[in-house]
Amino acid sequence: MFFINYWQPLRHAYSVWAVVFGLALFLPGLVFHVSTSAVRVSWSEVLAESRTDESNLTLDLAVDYALAGNPGLAEIKARAEAIAAISSQVGSLPDPTVNFEMLNVPTRSFNLRQEDMTMMAMGISQELPFPGKLALREKIAEHEAMAAANSVDEARLRLVREVKQNWWQLFYYDRALNLLDETERVFQQLIDISQANYKVGKGTQQDVLLTQLELSKLKDEKLNLVSMRHALSARFNALLDRVPEKPVQIPAEAEFKLPVFTESALQDKVLKIRPLFAQHRKMLDAALAKVDLAKRDFYPDFTVGAGYAFRQNSQTGQTRSDFASVQLSMNVPIYADRKQAKAVDQRQSELLQEQYALEDEHHKIRAEIAVKAAEYQHAKEKLLLLEHEIIPQAQQTVNSLLAGYQVSQANFSDLLRTQQSLFQYQAQYWQALSNTQQLLAELSAEVGEELSHD
Repeated sequence: MFFINYWQPLRHAYSVWAVVFGLALFLPGLVFHVSTSAVRVSWSEVLAESRTDESNLTLDLAVDYALAGNPGLAEIKARAEAIAAISSQVGSLPDPTVNFEMLNVPTRSFNLRQEDMTMMAMGISQELPFPGKLALREKIAEHEAMAAANSVDEARLRLVREVKQNWWQLFYYDRALNLLDETERVFQQLIDISQANYKVGKGTQQDVLLTQLELSKLKDEKLNLVSMRHALSARFNALLDRVPEKPVQIPAEAEFKLPVFTESALQDKVLKIRPLFAQHRKMLDAALAKVDLAKRDFYPDFTVGAGYAFRQNSQTGQTRSDFASVQLSMNVPIYADRKQAKAVDQRQSELLQEQYALEDEHHKIRAEIAVKAAEYQHAKEKLLLLEHEIIPQAQQTVNSLLAGYQVSQANFSDLLRTQQSLFQYQAQYWQALSNTQQLLAELSAEVGEELSHD
């Protein structure tokens, strides 16, 4: 685990200011101050409304907030819970039917004793699906419930990935804004030096104008970064279930990792641990059970029942016997070619659909892992190249040009251009660092687990 703060790519800048300070000693009347204290929120003067006493939002804390409060994730959880409640319903018998009847009542007199066949009846009936149908329906619902649970895990992976990517992008914006603040100070000091040289005849007014132009460009770039940070902060707050205008304070220091892994190792893991594949496998099992259920629909369902009818004595007092009845009925699938056979075709096509969907997702994710792994490796190499070679070399060039300019052996425009290049390389360092961590977040989501150093 590496430990960083926003001063790391600026550590070479102190030697620049030391040379500038030495140069100032040779220029009477030129006085400027160089502060070596940490400037964590100097750019917040542009964003005064963002100042708050709230503690910094670390990456782990942001992920916890999102998992606890994100409404999109809560919606998927609620849907999974609703689907989980279906299996016991479809696996149960239909509710029995109880009926009460008045049979053969004469409409002229409505006398219950007048006719022998007038009676009061009650009965109960129960539908009985063909054996095996209820078990298949329950099995289908259980597979779909497990697939819905896997979809929650998949949504959690996507949410964590998005939170991490946004957090590291905000981290880059803050580091770039602090870098702009420091570069503005250097350019302002160069303006002071060029003005002092111009007064004593060692420089030209063009040097002053060029530096002022570059300083204005930096201010314009700063405004653009501030605007992009505001927009990203609003989207980031939405992920964390916070109001869009709430200030987002990213710590000036963060831990990051640059794990070493092979693409083949990631490809081997993804089928085993990625929730998306588990979800597709459960839906494939459900599709298989639906085919079996469609085939069982060729067999009839039954209805059994029993009833009891009460008769009153006749008007002359003659006793009448009560009646009992038993019922057995079933549906007859006489339209099987147009209904049941087509249902089997439908379910088999749905089964093929699930098989192709699983295969398609596998190909897509394999390709995505290959792309992101290559991008991560390139970003990692660029990060190390900037840190160990390009930035130190650019810093040495700035130092050399400053020393040469002091004795009128270097062109000021070359010094200015090199200083601008140094700033760009330092900004690229932070961008490369942010890219590596965002790509790791994507790879972790694609594989289904947090990538480590192992």
